[in-house]
Amino acid sequence: MRIDIITCLPKLLDSFFGHSILQRAQQAGHAEVLVHDLRDYTADKHRRVDDYPFGGGAGMVMQIEPIANCIRKLQAERTYDDVIYMTPDGERLAQSLVNRLSLSQNLIILCGHYKGVDERVREHFITREISIGDYVLSGGELAAAVLSDALIRLIPGVLGDETSALTDSFQDDLLAPPIYTRPANFEGWTVPDILLSGHEANVDNWRHEQALARTRARRPDLLNE
Repeated sequence: MRIDIITCLPKLLDSFFGHSILQRAQQAGHAEVLVHDLRDYTADKHRRVDDYPFGGGAGMVMQIEPIANCIRKLQAERTYDDVIYMTPDGERLAQSLVNRLSLSQNLIILCGHYKGVDERVREHFITREISIGDYVLSGGELAAAVLSDALIRLIPGVLGDETSALTDSFQDDLLAPPIYTRPANFEGWTVPDILLSGHEANVDNWRHEQALARTRARRPDLLNE
């Protein structure tokens, strides 16, 4: 999978993609993440990519021209499955959407900033708008990083145990069950006996029951009961 991220603050993303699983995924060739500085695509001598909104009002708006220049350059080089805009009023990001997008070969993610982008960008270039929650960030970089992380970890070969992602919360519309590791007894706080029994079928049943109970208690909206 190749992910091209368009931003006016590229250094915000350097550290995020330079460590841990995301770094190893790129080094192993499972994923490729390229960050494009939007200021490289403006004709303004001061490298500005924003201007005042028509009609007045507070805040600045990201201009269409540099965004169009960048997207068109990328699209001239390869075919993209989606051009995604990270925005608070987009479709709420959920595991089901991540699963579908993880099958993509090439994605563009546009990071908004200031008051957002010129509406013509959304009308003519964006194919999907995604929100990571009902709140507003200073820019779309963190949201783009969240989406990229969720996608890349699903690519075969990225995680050491490929079944790990399949047992995460939300994969089967349930929250993940409680998990434990050594020591089995810490200051009198013990691990449930069933997990030490070695009986795989019983352990699986226990985990399913715990996942169901946790989901019913914390996220009943996920259950069709």
